[in-house]
Amino acid sequence: MAGARAAAAAASAGASASSGNQPPQEPGLGELLEEFSRTQYRAKDGSGTGGSKVERIEKRCLELFGRDYCFSVIPNTNGDICGHYPRHIVFLEYESSEKEKDTFESTVQVSKLQDLIHRSKMARCRGRFVCPVILFKGKHICRSATLAGWGELYGRSGYNYFFSGGADDAWADVEDVTEEDCALRSGDTHLFDKVRGYDIKLLRYLSVKYICDLMVENKKVKFGMNVTSSEKVDKAQRYADFTLLSIPYPGCEFFKEYKDRDYMAEGLIFNWKQCWDLVQQTQNYLKLLLSLVNSDDDSGLLVHCISGWDRTPLFISLLRLSLWADGLIHTSLKPAEILYLTVAYDWFLFGHMLVDRLSKGEEIFFFCFNFLKHITSEEFSALKTQRRKSLPARDGGFTLEDICMLRRKDRGSTTSLGSDFSLVMESSPGATGSFTYEAVELVPAGALTQAAWLAALSDRETRLQEVRSAFLAAYSSTVGLRAVAPSPSGAIGGLLEQFARGVGLRGISSNAL
Repeated sequence: MAGARAAAAAASAGASASSGNQPPQEPGLGELLEEFSRTQYRAKDGSGTGGSKVERIEKRCLELFGRDYCFSVIPNTNGDICGHYPRHIVFLEYESSEKEKDTFESTVQVSKLQDLIHRSKMARCRGRFVCPVILFKGKHICRSATLAGWGELYGRSGYNYFFSGGADDAWADVEDVTEEDCALRSGDTHLFDKVRGYDIKLLRYLSVKYICDLMVENKKVKFGMNVTSSEKVDKAQRYADFTLLSIPYPGCEFFKEYKDRDYMAEGLIFNWKQCWDLVQQTQNYLKLLLSLVNSDDDSGLLVHCISGWDRTPLFISLLRLSLWADGLIHTSLKPAEILYLTVAYDWFLFGHMLVDRLSKGEEIFFFCFNFLKHITSEEFSALKTQRRKSLPARDGGFTLEDICMLRRKDRGSTTSLGSDFSLVMESSPGATGSFTYEAVELVPAGALTQAAWLAALSDRETRLQEVRSAFLAAYSSTVGLRAVAPSPSGAIGGLLEQFARGVGLRGISSNAL
């Protein structure tokens, strides 16, 4: 073990050497990663074993949110609303700076929001309701699980068993079926109308227009039972008034291949017809999400996968970090602080099962922060307007058509992990036309000079590099030791060296960072 610690220390030193002086560390980041890699967060266990550590993490998150925002806390004590959401759910109301206070302010009443949350929670898988987590230009960026199917609506405990494949389900005892739940489920004919109706009311109350579905399947099937569904296959077309974007993204099990390839995402291709590798696919999806939140309308965004704790935090975290790097949100936070906030809130407190994922080698959590090196350029900056607006008018302006490859096709498969996909956009019945993908050309916002804009982009790159370097240093000295299993010969030092090479701590130039 002494050799392992020495190797990890060398890897951490490599991170510092490859990116210049190591940025200041958040004092609690090591403790956070240790706790994260040791146990799974459950709201009801916050005051139990390790409770003091969890309480410090929760308190620190509230402090960091409070630096830049006025917010309300929706209490989830003991997981009363959702057993694997934070005990203190933060609802951002407006930026606390005098400059922004009167510009973008939420019109949402917290009491009404809480009521809608309580009424709508059964509509989504595992009770993981639509939850606003980022506030940008007055728009709420939300996260959730996908829609619950009959398998869950008729007994969550039985659903948990089937969904997880056995009695080892970590959430089997999180939520009991209440009398209110049973009463709701007794109305068979109008069950979906009722619970999904509340879900739609919550989405509308948060002004959400765009729903980005990362599921590869239309429905999740276990032992012949549809245990979850998706808005795009709702038979009653209850979600027809929303713009539904089907952007299938590989599940966490795919990321074992990422680890097995020495943490190299380039050239790693799932069975996609467009032949994007994992880097290109993640980049293109992030561009899409950024274009939605940076559009001229006031519409919010929902991102979800199946359970909402693997692929969903990946893109929520990338969105938060990208907008922060542009100086548009969390403006007072330093690189180490925004890193702590997104790891703690977006991943840990929203129930990502890091312990389980590490045991299987499914390192989607690590991929998220190592991926920051691929989004430092101006292509991903929100400090811009569309070039078309500066050119003679020749169409209706910049729309989703410019970044989506729209091809309507039969979506009948319910188990399509091996199917071919293109990026599919499904909107309200009035949407027509067919479009092709084209690169979006970006220019600085009119209020910025070219020099100022270029300086901001340079600062963006530096800030993201600092976040990535801080993460690699902390990860290699904590989780990294657990992420690499000992070889039969006991050559753990060599395996850690392989880890260091794979993540860019060995044998690469600083330009690659």
